[in-house]
Amino acid sequence: MATSSGATISSCSGSGSGLYQIQNSGSEENLQNLMNERKRKRMISNRESARRSRMRKQQRVDELTCEVSQLRNKNNQIMSNISVTTQHYMSVEAENCVLRAQVAELSNRLQSLNEIMSFCMFPEEQYGSGVGNGTEFVDELMVNSLSYLYANQPILASADMIQY
Repeated sequence: MATSSGATISSCSGSGSGLYQIQNSGSEENLQNLMNERKRKRMISNRESARRSRMRKQQRVDELTCEVSQLRNKNNQIMSNISVTTQHYMSVEAENCVLRAQVAELSNRLQSLNEIMSFCMFPEEQYGSGVGNGTEFVDELMVNSLSYLYANQPILASADMIQY
């Protein structure tokens, strides 16, 4: 019995190892197929992920291109506004220059008129009481002074006449 049981064992073990090898080779194929399937799925997943990444990158590039365009337009508008503002500033500055010249001229005229008025009101104090109380001299001075003022009228300029 021992021999038969040994033979049985050996045959069992022999056929068992053969069965194990058949199952083992079948399971290796299944394992290889499973690994190949996982590899294929991972490759497909990686390709899809790369495609989504490229799409996100392209979308970001498109957004940045649009933003650059908007910023350039805004920059052009700002430069245009600066140009217009500079032209207005130059115009106002020219007008202020003309007005300063007019203020200086009018101040000089006022000072001259004040001097004439003070001389006309108090001629005796300045020149003493002479013949005719100095009225002939004052009248002549007034006529000559007024004609001098009208003859020396300044030519007024406007800001539109000055070009830069």
